[in-house]
Amino acid sequence: MGNQDTIYVTTPIYYVNGLPHIGHAYTTIAADGYARWHRLMGRSVFFLTGTDEHGQKVLQTAEGRGLTAQEHVDDLVVHWKHMWERLDIHYDRFIRTTEDDHTSRVSAVLQKIWDDGLVEKRDYEGWYHVGDEIFVTDKDVEAGKFDPSELQRLTESNYWFKMSAYQQRLLDHIDANPDYIQPESRRNEVLGFLRQPLGDLCISRPKSRMSWGIELPFDSDYVCYVWFDALLNYLTGIGYHPDADQAGDWKRWWPATYQLLGKDILTTHAVYWSTMLMALGVELPDALMVHGWWTSTEGHKISKSKGNAIDVSLLVDEFGADATRYFFLREKSLGGDGSFSYEGFLTRYNADLANDIGNLAHRGLSMTRNWLGGTVPALGPVSDLEDGLREQAGVSVLRLARAFDEMDFHTGLAALSELISAGNKYIDSTEPWALNKKGDTERLGTVLRMVLEVCHVAACCLLPVMPGKAAELLDKLGRTPGQGADTLIGLPERAGQGELSLDDLVVGSDVDPGDPLFPRIKELPASIAALFAADAEAEPVSKKKQKKSKKGKGRPQPAAQIAFDDFTKLDLRVGEVLSAEVHPQADRLLVLKVDLGESSPRQIVAGLASRFAPDELVGRKVVVVANLAPRPLRGIESQGMILAAGDEQVVDLVSVSADPGEVVR
Repeated sequence: MGNQDTIYVTTPIYYVNGLPHIGHAYTTIAADGYARWHRLMGRSVFFLTGTDEHGQKVLQTAEGRGLTAQEHVDDLVVHWKHMWERLDIHYDRFIRTTEDDHTSRVSAVLQKIWDDGLVEKRDYEGWYHVGDEIFVTDKDVEAGKFDPSELQRLTESNYWFKMSAYQQRLLDHIDANPDYIQPESRRNEVLGFLRQPLGDLCISRPKSRMSWGIELPFDSDYVCYVWFDALLNYLTGIGYHPDADQAGDWKRWWPATYQLLGKDILTTHAVYWSTMLMALGVELPDALMVHGWWTSTEGHKISKSKGNAIDVSLLVDEFGADATRYFFLREKSLGGDGSFSYEGFLTRYNADLANDIGNLAHRGLSMTRNWLGGTVPALGPVSDLEDGLREQAGVSVLRLARAFDEMDFHTGLAALSELISAGNKYIDSTEPWALNKKGDTERLGTVLRMVLEVCHVAACCLLPVMPGKAAELLDKLGRTPGQGADTLIGLPERAGQGELSLDDLVVGSDVDPGDPLFPRIKELPASIAALFAADAEAEPVSKKKQKKSKKGKGRPQPAAQIAFDDFTKLDLRVGEVLSAEVHPQADRLLVLKVDLGESSPRQIVAGLASRFAPDELVGRKVVVVANLAPRPLRGIESQGMILAAGDEQVVDLVSVSADPGEVVR
């Protein structure tokens, strides 16, 4: 795949019913890095991402917000596009499944498979899982695979795609193409699934139960099942239409080189999508690349529903988009799970970026400015030390290129790290400060030229991963991003032929160390440290190991006494809740607007979601600690605290009937 002249890469079609999180960011950064790499290698590339905007959950959430489904998705998609902009994602198309271009093509596909006899209407009685919007078997229910509160017993007629007819053909394809599903563990998972009888796929939902979707062209009482609609974006996004006269230039890009997906949607892609393509007579993609999850340090999947979501925007705010991109691509292999912590992020930042590449660049550039007039020096006679550095450069570049070709950024960046470490070791071995002291200008020039050349190779190789910082380093070396790209395209071939001689910079070009690329950060920024305080505040009492009274049915013992003067420091006031909504980065927190009789409402973040739905709080009179210093909770500033009753769980709010702003004594 790495030698193809045309590259087509896709992310999953993201369900737009919430805000983008760490998993979405990781997948999209990987796809963007892969697309950038191949563009830099001179290949034609199409990178598709987008949002899946139909389905029951979207409709329910929209109704809860008092919006139409279209208004709801229009509001949310802005946040997705903004996140990709902040992470420097350069896609060729962002497709929305509510776009007319997509919906008309899906309708044509539905009509085609109906006309071809691949769909039939059947009566169904069984279990329906609301959260996943799928029908499930009695066997799966009995095995406890689904939350009983999410299950409904349904009896209804629906349209079914004859997916079972393609079971053996799909098995044969996977056996004949061992790289079709990567990594191997996921391939084996799919093979195990397919060795059981494969059922057919329900591809409709009656409008009487769920109206938000693409209407079936052959029965206006039904809409298309969200997954069947969404998966087709990979074709419709490049112009596919079953009628050749209405199709775009989609065959230029298809089959897809890599389709990225998380392991939680493996079956929908490896089975549903593959059989859909077979039914349409369309070639299957080259590879489905299945990435793992990011887990907490305790091994739990990171997700909003678990209350441990990572604020990617905060990482960008504090460390920059390039450092964030680097961490995700360097920290773990694409196919496996990886543990995330803010401390781990800081460690990787300081070790790889501040201490290694940042230190190498700043040392080399500063010594060149201070001792050699700030211009690229000429190479003089070389020794075994220079030959060894050139050899390491060739090995690292070749390994990086082969890894990046196959979307293995973890291995590629590890190879580059070896070259950067060799560059820092080379400085220590050659002791340029000693050469300067004794006036050996020729040898000093050779040493610093080699250091600058290693920085140049690193900057070129980092263009697809850290485009901003790579361009900044190139500028410090007197080069433009375009010149770096021109150099990069030839590096793998030169490395393979043993001709990477580290002599690409122009003698006499001005260099400028400027500010360090990656200043060392000694401790987590205050905005991130505040998250831990917020977590401690929202943590159940039992987890704080609070002592419990043996006489009080598990209630905590009274707190230590305080002086009356301490109590009088609290400014307790009556407030009226004007609005409430779920915190975008933490499902257990609510963001409230509270009228305290001031010129404008207060914004208060409170851990009340386990007890109250947002709309239950609107109009409630509450007691607020009004003089609590503001602080961010999960990235949103909270300007006070609401008093509540309860121990391990919130039971109720402390309420009064006075007007907003009245003092509580």
